[in-house]
Amino acid sequence: MPDSVPLSVHATDTVTPARTVAHDHFAPGDRVVVIRGSLDGDLHGDDLTVVAPSWHPATGQDGWRTRNPHGGAHTFTTAHPRYLIHVERHCPECVAFFRALAAELLPQLPTEGCTEGDWYRFSALDQLVHHADYGLTA
Repeated sequence: MPDSVPLSVHATDTVTPARTVAHDHFAPGDRVVVIRGSLDGDLHGDDLTVVAPSWHPATGQDGWRTRNPHGGAHTFTTAHPRYLIHVERHCPECVAFFRALAAELLPQLPTEGCTEGDWYRFSALDQLVHHADYGLTA
């Protein structure tokens, strides 16, 4: 990721909230990505490792504790399975989800530079929360 701060751009993501994926689709040790924006016309996101099951209070459902190998302010976060995409192994469901995201989001995002899509926020408890789930947070 570039050293500069990403430009915040509002783009509508209706694909993620509609995604249905079982909790056990992921397992500890899986490498995943959460799409956060675009970089020169391609989707980009945070590369994470799934650590352990964890309750996701924002949705009231089972989530996953994830670890960012680069550390930082949000080294360990909790995310809902519908936010995650496998990156190390071939997963047809995750490939289809990624393609659907690309089809919806890339036309809304600049083709140059680094942008933050404004789809997620971190709660005070380091839970990653999608905009569609904001109203559910305390």
